[in-house]
Amino acid sequence: MVAQSPSIDVIIVNYCTGSLVVASLASLEAERLLVPKLRAIVVDNASPDGSGDLIAQAVEARGWDWVKVLRSQRNGGFGAGNNLGINWALERSDAAELYWLLNPDTIVQPCAASALTQFMEAEPLAGIAGSALLEADETPWPFAFRFPTILGEVERAARLGLLSRILKKRAVMRAMGSAPERVDWVSGASFVIRRALLEQGLRFDESFFLYYEETDFCLHAARAGWECWYVPGAVVLHVAGQSTGVTGHQLALKRLPSYWFRSRQYYFLKNHGRVYGMLADIAWMSGHIVAVIKARLRGASSVDPPWLLIDFLRHSAFMPQRLNRDWSATGGA
Repeated sequence: MVAQSPSIDVIIVNYCTGSLVVASLASLEAERLLVPKLRAIVVDNASPDGSGDLIAQAVEARGWDWVKVLRSQRNGGFGAGNNLGINWALERSDAAELYWLLNPDTIVQPCAASALTQFMEAEPLAGIAGSALLEADETPWPFAFRFPTILGEVERAARLGLLSRILKKRAVMRAMGSAPERVDWVSGASFVIRRALLEQGLRFDESFFLYYEETDFCLHAARAGWECWYVPGAVVLHVAGQSTGVTGHQLALKRLPSYWFRSRQYYFLKNHGRVYGMLADIAWMSGHIVAVIKARLRGASSVDPPWLLIDFLRHSAFMPQRLNRDWSATGGA
């Protein structure tokens, strides 16, 4: 029965996270006992710190013949790195049936791979699936997402109890239960794709450097008739923000990089048009102003990154669209 489980290729994109990638690969080694057709592909996104060499040396030293290290000539971001790994894997004569994208700062918990492969085998219309996540301290993070909308942007920015209750069905973040559920999109930290979907030509849009690329991917998969599912029986520990320095409540607040704002702007303009993008920006800014006023009336300190509103305005849909496929290591200014 084990031998009949679907084959799965794990793809991990590295950028200066060598030791994290080695730890993530080590957590996959035990998974191969239940999923023997599991292989891994590490894409080094032109890391300047030698972490690509560190990973290659660890693979050789530990005899991990199921791991392949690929070298990208540029740091094109999350989507570009995963596209490189996907395209390389699909060209193999023994191309896998499933492709599991993992962040470098993840540790796969026991039986996660078998839970995902079994689920995908049982649900042929599922083109994408995501796992449950744990935070660094092993606190459960049981969330999936709805596609961003104008009302969802108001709810997200305002952080107002009454408004959030009214707009509960529009909130982007969606708390999940203990059973598998269909959702709009799942976190790219642990993201499984069916080969049949990829064979239809869908790839990550490389105009996104980081953030919103998995949202965009899931949206276009849904438009092509594929389902996206949250699978709580598969669990992955995610030390959020260690690979990007942007997310994770454990991290001190810092100014958001420009690529976060660019990615958000591009998502709305690409998928909904400029007028909708402008309305979404007005919705977010209105909600943000409500949140700021509420905090000041309560005498509470800000929980937002520095310069958030100014940076948001600089990259809003009201400004000329600025995209650049040749990003610097930090996404540029």
